[in-house]
Amino acid sequence: MVEGDEGIPYPMLSDLGGKIGQQYNVFSEAASVNLRGTFIIDPEGVIMAMEIVNDNVGRKIDEIIRKLKAFQHSKATGEVIPADWEPGKKTLTPSTELAGHVMDEWKPGE
Repeated sequence: MVEGDEGIPYPMLSDLGGKIGQQYNVFSEAASVNLRGTFIIDPEGVIMAMEIVNDNVGRKIDEIIRKLKAFQHSKATGEVIPADWEPGKKTLTPSTELAGHVMDEWKPGE
């Protein structure tokens, strides 16, 4: 584990041969490098989110952290998390009545 600038530990690894990148389909054969892949994997090993961008565009760590918090909140509460959600903002309770009516129950920015 490596300490980040804000004291957030995160795993670092090296994949010089591209074996891991090939398993996650982020290895560029043409350039012989891994593209920038971000994967959120839950404790059961299920990929909950993934983003793959070319090596000329960076990722936004705030969005990755927001997604992590959203997945954790959803797992803890059973609630579903709307777009642009931040901790403390409104969530939704899943139900058959909610299907097709999300915009009646939630407005962007809530």
